Amino acid sequence: MLGGMTRSNDPVGPGLAALAALMADETRAGFLLALLDGRAWTAGELARHAGVAPSTATEHLGKLVSGGLLTEERQGRHRYVRLAGSRVAQLVEDLAAHVRPDTAQSPRTLREAGAGSAMARGRTCYDHLAGRLGIAVTAALTGRGLLRQDTGFALTDAGLGWFDSAGIRLDRTGRRPLARACLDWTERRPHLAGSAGAALCRHALDARWCVRIGSERAVKVTPEGEHAFAELLGIEAMALR
Repeated sequence: MLGGMTRSNDPVGPGLAALAALMADETRAGFLLALLDGRAWTAGELARHAGVAPSTATEHLGKLVSGGLLTEERQGRHRYVRLAGSRVAQLVEDLAAHVRPDTAQSPRTLREAGAGSAMARGRTCYDHLAGRLGIAVTAALTGRGLLRQDTGFALTDAGLGWFDSAGIRLDRTGRRPLARACLDWTERRPHLAGSAGAALCRHALDARWCVRIGSERAVKVTPEGEHAFAELLGIEAMALR
């Protein structure tokens, strides 16, 4: 007993504290946000992204791997890391959505401002679409009765048929939810995640409805994508720019 208080006997407490400590470092948090693009990065790439020494990056990455937030793989002399899965991506994105806008760091250069604007317009959130693009797609699916949000995110029968007719294959065999709400950290509204969100994002990139821009997660809609989103979901082109 210390000062009249007793230590909690909840066995989860120490693990939760350790997890919070892992993410409480600005460099490690920056690595996790960068890896939300769903791709594997080398330690050197992440070091340059964060503006830290390679030895510093290696030390931080070791802690994130040991803590179960990242996985690593080696190809020759290169070491690649990625998020340990969609649950880690969801945790990072959910926490980012709780950052108050007035406490977020303001862009220091025009380049940073431009990159931030591009990320807000459209980006990938691990393996699904986010930003105004993700919100527009989610709203269109809901407005057309393809997605329900009143009792949690769920595709309707018409929604399942829409994915089939659009040629977007859904994985209905895995343990991952078919549709899940993910709180968008720039729009402060939920966008579509889960297997359906991942399938739609993958198809949009493969069909070049969207293309990646810059070195981060930002994507932009191509003219072909504007036509496809308008034809399939009735989304006006100006909402995608």
